[in-house]
Amino acid sequence: MSAPQQLDRAGIARLIPHSGSMCLLDRLESWDAHNIHCTTATHRHADNPLRTASGLLSPNAIEYAAQAMALHGGLIAPEGSEPSAGFLASARNVRLAIARLDEVEGVLHVHAQRVSGDASQILYEFAVKDEAGRALAEGRAVVVLNTPLAMEA
Repeated sequence: MSAPQQLDRAGIARLIPHSGSMCLLDRLESWDAHNIHCTTATHRHADNPLRTASGLLSPNAIEYAAQAMALHGGLIAPEGSEPSAGFLASARNVRLAIARLDEVEGVLHVHAQRVSGDASQILYEFAVKDEAGRALAEGRAVVVLNTPLAMEA
């Protein structure tokens, strides 16, 4: 059985390392070997775990994109295998068009495109857009996979 083309929030949470309110994506809209498109309205939730006293600031769009990348990794993993553990190593050329995400009406569209990669790292381009297709945040991100953390002696 291949991975579904669409998933709800519960299905997404089964494939990424975030759960509860920290799972920021509501719906997988589409994906293929190189691209993923998700939507969400969690940016408007008063209990969003990334929200501060100043609201949900636009740099948090990077976390929305990172969760889409993690979901993409889970979807493209060979059937029956565990997705590779990874972490966001860098975000580059990030352009933010707004100050706060929580002021955006409607759903956010979260897009990520796998540009290149191997067994140890993947380069993605990402964009978070409003319902009209206006880019709110764009950039590139490197995800490092299966890197053991050094243990203190």
